[in-house]
Amino acid sequence: MMGTLTLALALLAGPRAEEGQGRPFLHPLFTDHVVLQRDAPIPVWGWAEPGQRVKVALAGQSVETTVDPQGKWLAKLGPYPAGGPHVLSVTGPKEAEVKDILVGDVWICSGQSNMEWPVASSDHAKREIESAQYPRIRLFTVPKKVALEPMETVEASWEVCSPETVGQFSAVGYFFGRELHRELGVPIGLIDSSWGGTIAEAWVSAGTLESMADFKDAIAQVREEKADEGKPQVKYEEALAAWWKKNDPGSSDQPTWADPKLDAGGWKTMNLPGIWEGKGLNEFDGIVWFRKEVDLPEGWDGKELELHLGPVDDRDTTFFNGVEVGHRDNWLAGRDYKVPAGVAKAGRNVIAVRVLDTGGNGGFAGDAKSMRVVAAGVENAEPISLAGDWSYRDSAPIGRLSSPPEPAGSTPNKVTVLYNGMIAPLRPFPIKGAIWYQGESNAGRAAQYRRLLPTLIRDWRGQFEVGEFPFFIVQLANFMQVKKEPVDSAWAQLREAQFLATKALPNVGIGLAIDIGDAEDIHPTNKQDVGRRLALNALAIAHGKDVEFSGPVYKAKEIRGNTVRLTFDHLGGGLVAKGGDKLEGFAIAGEDGKYAWADATIEGDTIVVSSPDVEKPANVRYAWADNPVCNLYNQAGLPAVPFRTDPPKD
Repeated sequence: MMGTLTLALALLAGPRAEEGQGRPFLHPLFTDHVVLQRDAPIPVWGWAEPGQRVKVALAGQSVETTVDPQGKWLAKLGPYPAGGPHVLSVTGPKEAEVKDILVGDVWICSGQSNMEWPVASSDHAKREIESAQYPRIRLFTVPKKVALEPMETVEASWEVCSPETVGQFSAVGYFFGRELHRELGVPIGLIDSSWGGTIAEAWVSAGTLESMADFKDAIAQVREEKADEGKPQVKYEEALAAWWKKNDPGSSDQPTWADPKLDAGGWKTMNLPGIWEGKGLNEFDGIVWFRKEVDLPEGWDGKELELHLGPVDDRDTTFFNGVEVGHRDNWLAGRDYKVPAGVAKAGRNVIAVRVLDTGGNGGFAGDAKSMRVVAAGVENAEPISLAGDWSYRDSAPIGRLSSPPEPAGSTPNKVTVLYNGMIAPLRPFPIKGAIWYQGESNAGRAAQYRRLLPTLIRDWRGQFEVGEFPFFIVQLANFMQVKKEPVDSAWAQLREAQFLATKALPNVGIGLAIDIGDAEDIHPTNKQDVGRRLALNALAIAHGKDVEFSGPVYKAKEIRGNTVRLTFDHLGGGLVAKGGDKLEGFAIAGEDGKYAWADATIEGDTIVVSSPDVEKPANVRYAWADNPVCNLYNQAGLPAVPFRTDPPKD
């Protein structure tokens, strides 16, 4: 067993081979149809017995190297201009030949489900797939892999973009790459390394992430899990119980909120099933407890029961008369638990469900038929419906919670594990840059994300050793119900955190999706405009093209009496109210911070904002909602970046 200190040093030192697998003579990134990065040194590497000699040849250059004591060899060739096809030959204790190599620009496409979302599920999918005849665009999909330490290899290969290969590839990645290929005329390599529903901190290396105090405990736990790998889950269960007690008042109060003796008379009522947004818990992510009293007939006394709750978003722990009967961490999966014999009794019984929602919707996502309790082995016993009124009480918002423990190797939502399994195996393959569509799973933690996203960018730039490469972010799309009045919004705060990364670091840009979302679906299907807007960033920032790549960006405010005059960068030929003469989406507040919808008019290159309800204005917000109604664009056809003139205080 590796000790904790030894493991920590190993993690910081770099990746090692997957245990139980032989390392390949040539890294799997180098397969037929690979795209290599133009105008950059090209490392080629693999593994063999220490001390052996290896010769690598490509496009008229050849290099010899020796396998190091750890069994790894690496040779650098190039740089090469865009072009091809070429052949790579590697000779030594084994031989390998890679054909149809192109040299162009290589981009990593990463994030959660909106990056993973395939071409086949996007708008006009049939037409897009049939027209995907781009043999100089190449696709590489990294398999989903959770790892407790950095991995070295990946089981995948490059494919030529065609109607036969593009359907299940990242739509945002493909449309981004297609736009660049058309505009630049060079080969494009796209590496899709994405996983739906994942948190940003899972994609950062341990050595970098521990610079943030928020995650030190979680990183220590991952290291302990690696050291204890293969042991029973007892340690995890103990850690989880301790986490609940520390973070959740309902688990630490006496009596606990699961105890049937608890007086819950002051709790509110919610009709279930249903998502709690719109049922009294708008904008809430975190821990919520639900309780329901159920009268059982005499024949059920002491019997084993089957308890069915349907899917619960995201994580539940379910109790029957104070006894835990099950827990799950999968928002799509139904909850079907056994209540052991002897727990249930005739008459009053209490079901309690502790729910942790980490972002987006929360609550009971099934239908009424999915919520029931059944007596096992009781002849002719009719199920008892659990649909209807439940008592509920919110316990702790997501911003107050530390990262919960997870069973070893079981989930992608754990610090560092996706960097380890899906980014580390790619390095030091040279790239042009990266595109990133993620944030839904970190909504509710915007203050932390303002530090976390730049940390991730700096981490990847250090790992790939090609300098401050371009990094382009998709800002979260509009989603959920439209609010009638101005309110604060966790999604608006997260969008702000994404935008602020463009100010914190060089060569970082943002592509908006604020106007192409879907109120009912977190996965908008218009990925073409997302890819195009990211490509505009790449053309301007990465390639120096004279194109407008952003909608209007708030610059400054000037208070004049009862009005606020706003100025902007990225005018793109001038400000416009898309779809009419009236601007929408502006709210204004005085020093009291109470926002009211505002009148906003375009005057030249400025916007003047006012409201009869605010005599002495102090601040303005625009598109500050989960799903804002907003229409400020520039003449280039790009939407304005949502903003608030009062800077974040936390």
